[in-house]
Amino acid sequence: MDVPVVIVGAGPGGLAMSHHLTGAGVDHVVLERHDVGSSWRRERWDSLRLLTPNWMTALPGYRYQGDDPDGFMGAADTAAFLDGYRRHFGPPVLTGVTVESVQPTATGFEVVADAGCWRCQAVVAATGGSSEPRLPAFATAMPSGIDQLTALAYRRPAQLAGHGRVLVVGASASGLQIADELRGAGREVTLAVGEHVRLPRSYRGRDIYWWLDRIGQLDERYDEVDDIGRARRHASVQLVGNDERRDLDLNALRCGGVQVVGRLMEIRSTTGLCSGALANLVHNADLKQARLLRRIDELVQDRGWADEVGPPSDLVPTCVGDPPTELDLRGYSTVIWATGYRPRYSWLTPAPVDHRGRVIHDGGVVGVPGLYLLGLPFLRRRRSNLISGLGADAGELFAHLRGHLDRQARRRARRSTS
Repeated sequence: MDVPVVIVGAGPGGLAMSHHLTGAGVDHVVLERHDVGSSWRRERWDSLRLLTPNWMTALPGYRYQGDDPDGFMGAADTAAFLDGYRRHFGPPVLTGVTVESVQPTATGFEVVADAGCWRCQAVVAATGGSSEPRLPAFATAMPSGIDQLTALAYRRPAQLAGHGRVLVVGASASGLQIADELRGAGREVTLAVGEHVRLPRSYRGRDIYWWLDRIGQLDERYDEVDDIGRARRHASVQLVGNDERRDLDLNALRCGGVQVVGRLMEIRSTTGLCSGALANLVHNADLKQARLLRRIDELVQDRGWADEVGPPSDLVPTCVGDPPTELDLRGYSTVIWATGYRPRYSWLTPAPVDHRGRVIHDGGVVGVPGLYLLGLPFLRRRRSNLISGLGADAGELFAHLRGHLDRQARRRARRSTS
């Protein structure tokens, strides 16, 4: 089958790109191995909600229209939102199709799947950056009697076997929320904390994402930062979407009975060795939060908004006490790895990769002409990991892709007349 563009993945990025192609009259197909938005149905825990308020949930030509703009969508609601987007403009999605390989040809690419083969001029890999969990090498040294789960596999507290303590490794949004839920369900929980980003749920009477949008933080571009590699590896913020708009940070967890320790560095027999640098990490996170809130205060002063928003609030420093640097793992029945994710592009054979196997790209434009990535953290701007950011990234990459197709058409025209 011949088609100009093949999109792999029918998540928000793939659907947003399809919307642009549909509007421009460019023939294409979207290949999805499960259903539209399937990761939200299959790879999220039951209580998960988006970190962003509903009013921020938008894709090209479509946005949240419900009666709770300040609420937070759950995973099922997010999947329903994406399915509504699909019905809104009718993209050419083929579900239940697993892509097996993408090979370069003289005129573009050959996409081989279990349901057939497509020849195209451009491929958009829109499978996102969370295809598989990233585990430390020493995870294999965990004592055999301890069950191990990843954040992608975790669903609910009742899923966990045994009655021993639970060790949650990783203190970004996923790790904090899972640790909080397990402690609320009566489990004894230890949280191993590495580098993290602390933010309040609300500040001066507005959601923190309202402020991040206003100060321009979310629209900072990938070509404007000094170290884009580090920015893309940045941990997700310590937040939770909840109707009470409560903060969820290390202070809140410790008050709730969660033991907080430093980053898990090594496992020796039945002992987990933790970093002793936790105090420095939390101090740095507090300083970064303070700098960001000062930017908000400066914006309020510059715009004369003091009478429209609440007063600034005092910052409560993070207190972690004197955590142990060794854990006796014999007291634990489960470990949950919330140590991040990575994309899986094993089917993407022509893509150049670095020494860690990561596809090399410039804001989603791969060095192989006609090959594009969508859905990675900080792909083109800081909001790239948000649904609205995926739509914006798709718009910019569509412009590049359209230019590629036009150049291909001119080459074919020159060859036919020569």
